[in-house]
Amino acid sequence: MADRIHRVIIEGSLISTPRLTLRPWATGDAEAALPVYGVDEVSRWLAPALEPVSDLAAMERLVERWVTESTTLEPPQGRWAVSLRETGELVGGVALLPLPPFGSDLEIGWQLAPGVWGQGLAAEAGHAVAHQAFESDAGVEELFAVVRPRNTRGAATARRVGMEWVGETEKYYNLQLQVYRLRKGDLDAGGPTAAFP
Repeated sequence: MADRIHRVIIEGSLISTPRLTLRPWATGDAEAALPVYGVDEVSRWLAPALEPVSDLAAMERLVERWVTESTTLEPPQGRWAVSLRETGELVGGVALLPLPPFGSDLEIGWQLAPGVWGQGLAAEAGHAVAHQAFESDAGVEELFAVVRPRNTRGAATARRVGMEWVGETEKYYNLQLQVYRLRKGDLDAGGPTAAFP
């Protein structure tokens, strides 16, 4: 069962898994993104890195910013819209970005619409982006996820990606956060990834 998760195809800026397509954001994605970033169940865990999105106009501005920023990000960094391969429906986003304040650590972040929670899609997207980062020419050796202590769903997803808990810190975002790490040599090494549906 875990084998199908490990099949990741990277073609330029597109990343494919058995169930998902990860592609760069486009300006026309705002309406489909609003049910992800405009709902409290998702947005409450994202501040201060991402302020809550109140309406379609705010979502349009945010997606436009992501599209513009994508031209300045150094590979393997990026932001991707997450769509279901079978239907093309946009169900979320995943990002690989430098963590503040120094930008030396890379963070995987994932957000999915609540209607698709519980299917292992966030872990599948995070795992795919980890493959993209480790297979790049950038020499990435480790990736991080930071999770608020009460965000049990986020912590469980980090573990399903294959990340290990390494402690808590206030280093990032001036918040008390749990830190999860994935080392290049541990990707697809078994263990937590077997929990993917």
